[in-house]
Amino acid sequence: MKKILIYAYTNFNLGDDLFIKILCERYPKTNFILYAPKNYKDNFSYLKNVKIVPSDLFLVKLINFILLKILRLNISMRELLAIRCDGIVNIGGSLFMQSDNWKEKIKRRKKISNKPFFLLGCNFGPYTDDDFYIEYKQIFEKYNDVCFRDKYSYNLFQDLKNVRYASDIVFQLKKLDFKQNNKTIAISVIKPSFRKALKGLDQEYYEKLREIIIHFVNKGFKVNLLSFCKLEGDEDAIEEILKNLPETYVRNVKKIYYRYNMNEMLKVIGSARFIIATRFHSMILGWLYHKPVFPIVYNKKMTNVIKDINFTGSYIDINNIDKLSVEDVYSSMFIKPIDITKQVIDSDRHFEKLDKFLLGG
Repeated sequence: MKKILIYAYTNFNLGDDLFIKILCERYPKTNFILYAPKNYKDNFSYLKNVKIVPSDLFLVKLINFILLKILRLNISMRELLAIRCDGIVNIGGSLFMQSDNWKEKIKRRKKISNKPFFLLGCNFGPYTDDDFYIEYKQIFEKYNDVCFRDKYSYNLFQDLKNVRYASDIVFQLKKLDFKQNNKTIAISVIKPSFRKALKGLDQEYYEKLREIIIHFVNKGFKVNLLSFCKLEGDEDAIEEILKNLPETYVRNVKKIYYRYNMNEMLKVIGSARFIIATRFHSMILGWLYHKPVFPIVYNKKMTNVIKDINFTGSYIDINNIDKLSVEDVYSSMFIKPIDITKQVIDSDRHFEKLDKFLLGG
């Protein structure tokens, strides 16, 4: 059995955790190692082929300190783990957004082991510095496989022979059957100011979501507010929304926080009548569960996929949230859900190179 190290965003974000779930369930005869906070043992306790190496234990932090600061070996625990594995799978979504410390991140990327390396499910950008693009292009060409989830990212690197494109990996999720509750809708939220580009939008966004909640409750609906990631402020956003909502309406709202309860979150989405999606993967999951979806676009990655999938429904850029008509949102509930049969088939191609490596053929 091969041993594979997973590189992933391990901050209890539902979308990224779904990537890990799909990957490990696809290859039950492969041993995976995930370097992540110790609570991920609870999150993936049902996956018997995954070993969690706790990144937040004191002993692990001490080893990293000794290696990097005292011995100055320019190697960390994660690199040591990579040496003992047969390959590395870096799976995730927004892995390559330009940040203020992007040059430091580049250095860490260049330190990655020379083991077979597969980069799956991601998009590239946004970025503003050409050097950012050039540096990553030099890194990508050394990987065994790079498969983006949107055509925009693919087009940036299509001259590299190892670069491909396929629909988002979450379209590969094995759906559970949930009975639809025709009087419940789900709204996934974000905290705009967590993202540098969206600072100053919090109050406009929260106020518009309050208007939407009031409108739907007045129409006889219950509302589920979904937090996909505590670290990124989703829970704070929900509390702010509810803080200024009249008690009459608060009684018709339920808070659903993602903390080791993946199936509960999927059930809420799968049983809802309608999805209002600010989170990228609430949009994908809404389509997957054949729901009408109204996206609130906070990042170009959402726009790129909306275009790729030929989505013809209504949506709004979060920067124009003050112009959004609540009635337009309500009317979107009656639009026929988009057919994503092609995307489900296409998303399987993310794994075609990894299949050959792990399964042969």
